[in-house]
Amino acid sequence: MKFNLPKSNSILIAISVIIVVIGFALMAGEPSGTAEYNPDIFSVRRITVGPMISLFGFLTLIIAILFKSGKK
Repeated sequence: MKFNLPKSNSILIAISVIIVVIGFALMAGEPSGTAEYNPDIFSVRRITVGPMISLFGFLTLIIAILFKSGKK
């Protein structure tokens, strides 16, 4: 089976998807409901670090798709 993207692009895409999943996992946590208030929803990990890692993963995904390897 012939793919349009080389093996190096596929590896970079897989790494990028893993980075995005890590970013979303960092944003996950206990919810804050009407019964009790959870101040952890405003933590630096959930508001700053997780979205920045996800954004980095999406940017590397774009680069991985557009990356042209030197081999032909």
